[in-house]
Amino acid sequence: MKKPEWLKIRLGGNEQYAETNRILSARGLHTICQSGRCPNKGECWERGTATFMIGGDICTRSCKFCNTKTGKPLPLVADEADKIAESVRLMGLKHAVITSVDRDDLPDLGAAHWAKTIRCVKSLNPGITMEVLIPDFQGKTACLDVVVQASPDIISHNMETVRRLTPLVRSVAKYDTSLEVLRYIAQSDIPVKSGLMLGLGEEEEEVVDAIRDIFQAGCRLLSIGQYLQPSAKNLSVSAYITPEQFDCYKELALQMGYRHVESAPLVRTSYASDSFIRR
Repeated sequence: MKKPEWLKIRLGGNEQYAETNRILSARGLHTICQSGRCPNKGECWERGTATFMIGGDICTRSCKFCNTKTGKPLPLVADEADKIAESVRLMGLKHAVITSVDRDDLPDLGAAHWAKTIRCVKSLNPGITMEVLIPDFQGKTACLDVVVQASPDIISHNMETVRRLTPLVRSVAKYDTSLEVLRYIAQSDIPVKSGLMLGLGEEEEEVVDAIRDIFQAGCRLLSIGQYLQPSAKNLSVSAYITPEQFDCYKELALQMGYRHVESAPLVRTSYASDSFIRR
C-alpha cells in the first residue's frame, strides 16, 4: 500500500542528531528508535532525545509487529544503568524515556535491572522526570512491585492492539494479562499509560472497546498511532487511518475521562512523552 502524504517523515541529520548518535554509540547503548525503526527518530534525535532500550537488543519474544531481534539474549551488561545515566546527563535531558526487550529468560524477568536503571538515572540527574515502558512481566505482581518501588514518574505498558487481533500480533502477551498489569499499576500513586496501534485490521467498534477497556483498568494516559510495517518479515499494513479518524478517537477518549491523549498517525508511546508529565 502506498503511504499517504500525512505519513512523510523527517530523516534527520543536523549537528544535534550527530551528537546524539555519538553519545549512544560511544557507550554501546540500544534504542527503540533504531531497533524499532521508529518514524520519529530523525525528529527526536535532532532535538537531542532518544528512547533508551535496556536488557540488550535481543528479545525472547517474536511479536509480528516488532522489528527488534528475537532469540537467546546475551547476559545483562552490568554497567548499562550507569552508561544510560551518563548519556542522559550528557544529552541534557529533562525528561527520559526507557523501554526494554522482554527478558523471559531471567528469573526475575529483568525487574531488578529495571529498578537499578531507574535509580541510577535519577541519582545522576536530579530533578529529571522519567517514563518507563515496561513489558508485562508475565503478569507477575512481584516484578511489577520492583519497578513501582523505584518510583518512575509514569509507568507505561502497551496494549498494542484490540482483543481479537492480540493472538496474531503479539507472540506471548495476552490481552487480559496486559489489562491486569495496567490495573495493578493504577493502584499505586504512579500514573499509568498505555498505547494502541491502528491499521492492523481492527474494526472501529473494536478500537472503541479497547479504549474503554484500558480506561476501566485505571489508565488515564493514552497514545494512539498508525502501525507501519518495519520490514518485510513483519505484518503488512491493513489500512492507513486518516488524521481525522485519529482526532475522533482522541475526542472519544477525552470524553470517557482520560487526562491526556496523543492520537495521530506518527504518534508512538515515547513521542511527546513529556507532555503526559504535565497532566
